[in-house]
Amino acid sequence: MDSTVGITASIQEAARDLGLAAPDRERASHVIGLGLIEALRAAVPELPQERYAEFAEAYRRHFRARQDDMALFPGVREMLEELRARGHRLAVATGKSRRGLSHQLGLTGLGELFSASRCADETSPKPHPAMLIELMRELAVQRHELVMIGDTSHDLGMAQSAGVDAVAVGYGAHPLEALSAWNPCASVSSVLELRQWLSRNA
Repeated sequence: MDSTVGITASIQEAARDLGLAAPDRERASHVIGLGLIEALRAAVPELPQERYAEFAEAYRRHFRARQDDMALFPGVREMLEELRARGHRLAVATGKSRRGLSHQLGLTGLGELFSASRCADETSPKPHPAMLIELMRELAVQRHELVMIGDTSHDLGMAQSAGVDAVAVGYGAHPLEALSAWNPCASVSSVLELRQWLSRNA
């Protein structure tokens, strides 16, 4: 989903609602992919822990007002359908809650393409490797059979900790320059480049 702008703005507006200085765009977008509590600690470190629930509710309110306007990146649906048709099993490892992921999959109609998923409120959040380890067990695949496609350093850190290859995509939350530090097996700047790489290598 092309959600970076919406998530970033929702974090900033929630901070203002609570009378806090809004984090700049770079700080707010850097926490994308983390679980909510981890994201709050990084985006608004001055927020007292007793106000986390208040901030989370303000964030959810702003995000819900935007989420139905968020769209898939052009070409993503076709790429996923192509991979599934070729016999690949697809899974999601996300910083979203189960409720949030279910809403997005329902909104896009992509749910039937995925064989499994893990959310931040079900296990240890990124960059902990638990999501990938649990997905490998559920799908009965080995590390060398899996590739993690991610647009944040949290995604690539999770893959590295799990001993799984990763592909860095530069059209999401974090720039490719930041992702290169995690030594991905490939880096792509567009959905088309990703689709071409997967057709050659997956």
